Amino acid sequence: MTTARDTLYERARPHAREGLHTLSVLVENRPGVLFRIAGMFARRGFNIESLAVGPTEDERISRMTIVVKVEAKPLHQIIRQLDKLVNVIHIEEIPHSHAVERELLLIKVEAGPGERSQILEITDIFRSKIVDVGRETLTLEATGTPEKLQALIEILRPYGIRETAKTGLIALDRGKQTINDAYLSVIRSEEQEAESA
Repeated sequence: MTTARDTLYERARPHAREGLHTLSVLVENRPGVLFRIAGMFARRGFNIESLAVGPTEDERISRMTIVVKVEAKPLHQIIRQLDKLVNVIHIEEIPHSHAVERELLLIKVEAGPGERSQILEITDIFRSKIVDVGRETLTLEATGTPEKLQALIEILRPYGIRETAKTGLIALDRGKQTINDAYLSVIRSEEQEAESA
């Protein structure tokens, strides 16, 4: 028998980035949840490309945004297994074509007196900002899609990149729909299935 959760996890989603899937996971804000979820991906042989965790509007709940590389293995199997973990409240896959996605990048680049004006121009073009000025380096902060940040890195590479740090991707579905709405919809469907059984 197919349940509401089975239907949710098995539906095909279009993806702009080959093999990459973005999962938004609501979890109870408790110690050890991140370890258990990351461990499940590792045991199943999935590579986590990006992982970001933070509190939600409800302090008892955290949101994890996981970007996972999926090639031959079906993603819906691990989603079902994650959904069975005690502290997992709900999981949604967010299609890249219907998401607002952002990452934060800090990048330290070599910047002698002759290159500073060129790097400042690049900073303006990418709508980033200088957050630290050293005698021989500039540190930039940039936010945007992974593609935008990668383009910035490539443009700055000839100047000499000393160091980079990137947050994981965070994403929200566009429009009025929220992950809580999706969760409540699944709960209502499960209640209706239980009543009709």
